[in-house]
Order: sequence, then structure tokens, then C-alpha cells
Amino acid sequence: MEAPCSTNLVTRPMLNYLEPPLRVEYYGGTLSEKVLGKALEVPRNEYIVSTKCGRYKEGFDFSAERVIRSIDESLERLQLDYVDILQCHVIEFGSLHQIVNETLPTPIKLKQAGKIRFTGITGLPLRLFTYVLDWAQLMSSSHIAITVSTIQSLEDLLPYLKSKGVGVISASPLSMDLFTEAGPPEWHPASSKLKVEESIAAAVELAKAGMDEETIAEITDILKPVKNQTWPGGI
Repeated sequence: MEAPCSTNLVTRPMLNYLEPPLRVEYYGGTLSEKVLGKALEVPRNEYIVSTKCGRYKEGFDFSAERVIRSIDESLERLQLDYVDILQCHVIEFGSLHQIVNETLPTPIKLKQAGKIRFTGITGLPLRLFTYVLDWAQLMSSSHIAITVSTIQSLEDLLPYLKSKGVGVISASPLSMDLFTEAGPPEWHPASSKLKVEESIAAAVELAKAGMDEETIAEITDILKPVKNQTWPGGI
């Protein structure tokens, strides 16, 4: 991935949310942050940058010390003074006691220091979010966004999130190719029941008809047999 290519992407008018996909060391040695840092040549107020902490090539670490070190490393690679969102990544792999008592309070200090604007959490088991967010409202001046990849289950959670003033970012709109005509790869963690023709049928319907209320209703009906099913991650 060359920096000029990235520059072309980040200067397109419709693309203003940037989350380096390989920031987490576990996924690619922070390469994308380094490339993106060289490519950003547009005014800082014209785009939103999000990055993550918690998962690294050496394993998971949700300690306050590692969160602080992580954001400092990201800012250096991105060549920025601050990021808009710092997401505590895949919190189901950590201790929830540590997440709520140590990990999430740390971004408050980072915000006060001007290094981040908002705090986020990511994870697959949606049941974790209500616990964490109920606790998070006790934190003064906290702003939380959640990143999810299970859209059907999220539907039931949306009213709760709205009541908390929480934003939602779709981590994987196509659920790692689950909702594509080709279907998911063999390594996909979903159960065999989810890797069925309903998912492919929904993808085909969307590709043929486009996005409108009638199509959404048809897709929702197609997916009823697997509604609210996900795949395990962490606890």
C-alpha cells in the first residue's frame, strides 16, 4: 500500500472517517498508521480518525499504562496531535472488572490532555455493552461509541443505545463476507446454521434491488431464521 494511493482516498469528499485497519499490532504491525500518517494532507477538521488499544502482537493488555503508551505510539505514527476516537478493542477478551475500573477511566485523562475526543468500545457479545455502558455513565464527561458487527442482534439494542446517547459504528457491514454472493470463507467463525442460503439470498436480493424500504423488508424476512444469532468471541 503506497502513501500516494492513500492520499487519493482520504481526499475524496465523501470519505471522512478513517480507521487504520491494521493499527492493532496483532493484525499487521501498525503498518496502516504509518502509511496513513504520511498520506494525510488535508485540513485536520475535515476528517475523523479512530484507532484502537487493547490487542497487540504480544497479546491482550488493557492496563492503564498500556492504553497511554498505545495512544502515544499511534499519534507518533499518524503524525497527529490527537485522534477523534480511541476504541478499547474486543473487550470480551479482558477482565470486565479491569475494563470498567482501569481501562475506560484512562481515556478520560487522555481527553483532558487533548490526545483524544471520544472513547469507544468494541466486541462481539452485545450483552457486554449494557453492563459496561451502565457503568460508563458514572464517568464524568464520558463519550462512548461502540463498534459492532452483528447487525441483527444490534436491532434490539438500539433503543437502549439511543437513550444513552451512544453512537454506533459498523465494524463489518458484510460480516466478513457472510452477506455476499460468494459466501463466507471456510475459516469464518459463524456456525453452520448462519452459513446458510439465507445469508447469500439476502446478499443477492440487495445486489439486484438496491437499498430501499421494500428491499430491506424482504431481506429482514429472509433472515428471520437466523435473527439474533452471532458467533462467540472471548467470554
